[in-house]
Amino acid sequence: MPELPEVETVRQTLKQLVLNKKIEDVSIYWGNIIKRPQDPNDFKQWVHSQTIRDIGRKGKFLIFKMDDISMVSHLRMEGKFGVYDASVEKPKHTHVIFHFTDGTELRYNDVRKFGTMHLFKKGTEWNEKPLNQLGPDPFDPAFTIEYFYEKISKTTRNMKAVLLDQSVVAGLGNIYVDETLYRSGIHPERLANQLSIEEAARVRQASIDTIMEAVEQRGTTIRSYLNSQGQMGMFQQKLRVYGKQDTDCLDCGTPIVKLKVSGRGTHICPICQK
Repeated sequence: MPELPEVETVRQTLKQLVLNKKIEDVSIYWGNIIKRPQDPNDFKQWVHSQTIRDIGRKGKFLIFKMDDISMVSHLRMEGKFGVYDASVEKPKHTHVIFHFTDGTELRYNDVRKFGTMHLFKKGTEWNEKPLNQLGPDPFDPAFTIEYFYEKISKTTRNMKAVLLDQSVVAGLGNIYVDETLYRSGIHPERLANQLSIEEAARVRQASIDTIMEAVEQRGTTIRSYLNSQGQMGMFQQKLRVYGKQDTDCLDCGTPIVKLKVSGRGTHICPICQK
């Protein structure tokens, strides 16, 4: 599943490709992707003649800001946006196409069909699901040590579960949680309310550093992720524990092991993360 760095990379590349393009029509081939309004025909009417003015992001959600409306979209497991000339044959698994007046198209492709699109009156998207359920992401000034420590000190869940909770910190998924906990020297099964404020500060800073480095590398391509210009991410070359089971820890030389924590495959160094 694309996490914050991958979605941020998609946002940046889409801004180069679709800003100030006017939507002439929309073709919807799989209506279940459209969550609000529920009727795909209403969706088409809402976006007709709208111009994409900006593209924002909150956690793993893209926010297409148009003249009067905002479209909030989640890529889920395999979703991809790409821009094509209208003459290019529609790829398999393309489920939504935004036709622009200049003869180009923004196409949404999703093998698993799990992605979502919500429309809101512009500015109201922050007050309703799904965005109003998200905590700050690591780039947000609201993600202070005071905020983070208060959140983790009130729960007996393990740190893996807490960092995966999008209402605590938005945008982290399995890859970057493993990398964050390794960098901060915290075992994923440590109970959150047992961390000292110094340990919490290490986790917070590690999450920020990891995400920033991943964005600089255009995200991580493990299986199928590409940005909207068809480019792979390169952060997989910087991964220290995720997917590295049975290879030596870069810090102490102990083999990385894979556990199951909170139902997710989890990678740790048993020495550096006691």
